[in-house]
Amino acid sequence: MGTIRLTAAQAMVKWLSVQMTDDGHRFIEGMWAIFGHGNVAGVGEALHRYRDVFPTWRGQNEQTMAHAAIAYAKGHGRRRAMAVTSSIGPGSTNVVTAAALAHVNRLPLLIIAGDVFANRRPDPVLQQVEDFDDGTVSANDCFKPVSRYFDRITRPEHLLSALPRALRVMTDPANCGPATIAFCQDVQAEAYDWPEAFFEPRVWHIRRPAPDAGELARVAEMVRAAKNPVIVAGGGVIYSGAEEALGAFALKHNIPVAETQAGKSALATSHPMSFGASGVDGSAAANAVSRSADLVIGVGTRLQDFTTGSRTLFEAGPKLVSINIHGYDAGKHGAEALVGDAKVVLEALGAALGDYRAEACDPAAREDWLRAVDTHCARPEDQDAKPTDAQVIGAVQRATDDSAIAMCAAGTMPGALKLLWQPSQGGYHMEYGYSCMGYEVAGAMGLKLARPEREVICFVGDGSYMMANAELASAVMRRIPFTVVLTDNRGYGCINRLQTLGCGGEPFNNMYVDCNVEAQPEIDYVAHAASMGAYAVKASGTDALEAEIAAARGRNIPTVIVIETIAKDFPGTGIEASAGEHGHFWDVAVPAESDREKQRDYYARYLTQVAKQATAN
Repeated sequence: MGTIRLTAAQAMVKWLSVQMTDDGHRFIEGMWAIFGHGNVAGVGEALHRYRDVFPTWRGQNEQTMAHAAIAYAKGHGRRRAMAVTSSIGPGSTNVVTAAALAHVNRLPLLIIAGDVFANRRPDPVLQQVEDFDDGTVSANDCFKPVSRYFDRITRPEHLLSALPRALRVMTDPANCGPATIAFCQDVQAEAYDWPEAFFEPRVWHIRRPAPDAGELARVAEMVRAAKNPVIVAGGGVIYSGAEEALGAFALKHNIPVAETQAGKSALATSHPMSFGASGVDGSAAANAVSRSADLVIGVGTRLQDFTTGSRTLFEAGPKLVSINIHGYDAGKHGAEALVGDAKVVLEALGAALGDYRAEACDPAAREDWLRAVDTHCARPEDQDAKPTDAQVIGAVQRATDDSAIAMCAAGTMPGALKLLWQPSQGGYHMEYGYSCMGYEVAGAMGLKLARPEREVICFVGDGSYMMANAELASAVMRRIPFTVVLTDNRGYGCINRLQTLGCGGEPFNNMYVDCNVEAQPEIDYVAHAASMGAYAVKASGTDALEAEIAAARGRNIPTVIVIETIAKDFPGTGIEASAGEHGHFWDVAVPAESDREKQRDYYARYLTQVAKQATAN
C-alpha cells in the first residue's frame, strides 16, 4: 500500500474533500474560516493548497460564521453540512455558543478549533488558558459539554480515526450534532506518511432504523384504543423527510396535528389536519385538541416546555407515545417509546392500524383559528401608525408566495411567527431550541446558500440585530440575496412583556426608555446596514413594507427593511396567556416575596398554574 506525505492539516482537508453524500455532493461543503496564530500556518495553508476542490469562506465573527454553517445544515435537512475553523483562545471560545446551538437542535457542524502546542515547548503561548492543576486542559475543553464528539489531535495519525468518528456522529440520525476537533497548532504543520487508501472517496449514508416489533405492537394497541388522539410534530419529521408520510397518516386516521417550532411547515397550513402551533405560543385550535386528547403522539419532538405549556397543556391526563430516533428523547415524560426513523415508523404504524379512524375532530376550530390569524394580521387602516408584529407578518405574507421561507430565532417574532405565519411545506426555519439572539442574519445567509431557489425572509428585532449583524458584509461580498425585516421597538420588547405582563414586574433595563442611560439612543439602522454594502431602506408602514419586499427580489445582495413597530402583546404569550384567546402557561419563576401587591398577586396566580404541572420523569 502506497503512502502520501502531507502535513496533518493538508491530510485533513484532502480527506474532507472526498467525503460524499449518496446523491453525489460533498457532505462537508466547505469551511468557514477566521485565521489566527492557532490555525493560520497549518489549517490556513492546507485550505489554500486545496482551494480548488474544497472552498473556504471568510466570516466576520466565529460565532456567526458557525451559525451560517448550522443554518446551511438545517436547510438541507441534515443531509449536508459545513465546517468552521478558529484560532486558539477567543477565536475558539467564540464558537462555543454556536456549538451549544447545534447540540440542542441536533444539527451537524464540524468545528476545527486551533489549540495549544502539543510539544509544550513555547508554553504559555499567546491566548493560552492554563489550568493550574491539569496540564492537559485548554480553552477548547469548553466544547466538551456542547459537542456530540470531541477529540484533541496531539499526533498527526490521530486523524486516521478521529475524522471518521466525527463524520460518523454527524451522519448518525440519533446522535447527530456538532463534532469538535481540537487541533494542536504544531501538529497541524507536522508531516506524516498517510496511507493512500485514506483518501479514497467515501459515501456516507443516513440510516433509517425500523421500529422494534414489540414497541410497534404496543403503540398500535394504544392508538386503536384512543378516541381523541393528537399528533405533535417536531423537527424529526423534517429531518427524516417524513412530511408526506405524516400528512397521509393524519388524514387516513383522522388525527389532528399540532406543531412545534422545529416541526412547523412539515405540513403546509393548507393541509386539512394542520391545527397549528402547540403550547405556550399555540393556536386556539391546536391547544383545544391537545387539552381534550386521550392520547398524545409525539413524532420527532423533544416535548420542550414551550410545546407542552410547561407540562400543563394536556389537561385530560392523556397517555403519551413518543416516536423518536433516539431513545433518550423517546422516553421523556414517561412516554411509551417507539424508537425509529419517523418516516419508517409512521408507515409501519399506519399499516398496523389498518382502517382505524379517530372520532371526528372539529374542523370548525381550525377554520376559526385561521380567521383569527387573518384578523391579527390584517392590513392596518392607518398606515401612519406603527404596526404590531402581527401586522408586519401579515404584510410579509401578502407580499410573498409559496416559495418563501420565513426564518427567525429569538425575541417576540418566534412566538408570533409560530402562531401566525402560514407556510407552504418547508416554508419555515426557526432556531428555537437554543433561541439564540444573533442567529438571524448569519442564519439567513446559510439558509439561502442551502436553498438558493427559495425566497428567504429574515425576521429580526432591533435587539437581536444589535447582537450580531456583521455577516451582512459577508453576504454582500458573496452576493447572497435575502431580505431582512428589522422590526424596531427600541429595546427588548419580548422580555419587557415577560417581565411586566408575564411575571408582574416593573419595566426595567429592557426598553431603552427604562434603562440607566444618560441619553436615549437614536440608532440609524438603515445607515448601519448600508455601510456594510446592503441595500437598506425604512418602510413607513405595512403598504411600503410589501412594496419593498417585492423590490428586493431583483437584487443580488441582502436587502434590509427597517420598520418601527409598537411593542404590543398578542394572545398566546407569557403566563397570562392561559386565560386568553389561545396560548398556554409558561413556567418562568415568579418571586415568592415582594413588597408590591401586584407582584404578590402574580405569585398567587403562578402557584395555581404550577399546581397543574405533571410530575417530572
